[in-house]
Amino acid sequence: MSEKHLENRLSVHFPKMRMISDGLVNLIVFVVLAGLFWLNFYFEWPAWAFWVLIALLVITIASTVWSLFEPMYLYRSWSYEYDEEYLQLKYGIFKKEWVTVPMTKIQSVSTVKGPIMKWFNTRSIKVETMGSSHSIPALDEEVALQLRETLAAFAKSKEVDES
Repeated sequence: MSEKHLENRLSVHFPKMRMISDGLVNLIVFVVLAGLFWLNFYFEWPAWAFWVLIALLVITIASTVWSLFEPMYLYRSWSYEYDEEYLQLKYGIFKKEWVTVPMTKIQSVSTVKGPIMKWFNTRSIKVETMGSSHSIPALDEEVALQLRETLAAFAKSKEVDES
């Protein structure tokens, strides 16, 4: 298959949702690190423990800065397309992935709606095959429900046609 542009994109809310999710995780990590720094001060741990905590703090700050830019790059790199024969997914920032899932191999299609997704009225789609699982991380709710029904119908019609 050629490197063509796939027409469907993720929800425009994806970068905000990802930033909120990453922000909550980073907040928890900073709270844990603050607790470890306090324990280091209170119990007078060895000097190497302080330097390990400093290294963890630097890594956490770097990952926090990256988490401010990563969602937009992911949003720009994600696209998908489907027809009666295949579901195609294209994504990745540093490592570009192009996945083609034949409709005949799809065993189940489900949607997931987490607490942050509920705020933005989005869902993710999970497609299961015999040997793997693929997901589309954030679609508007109506689009996700329609896609789930369409993929399930295509997979079922291909299953019926083969027998």
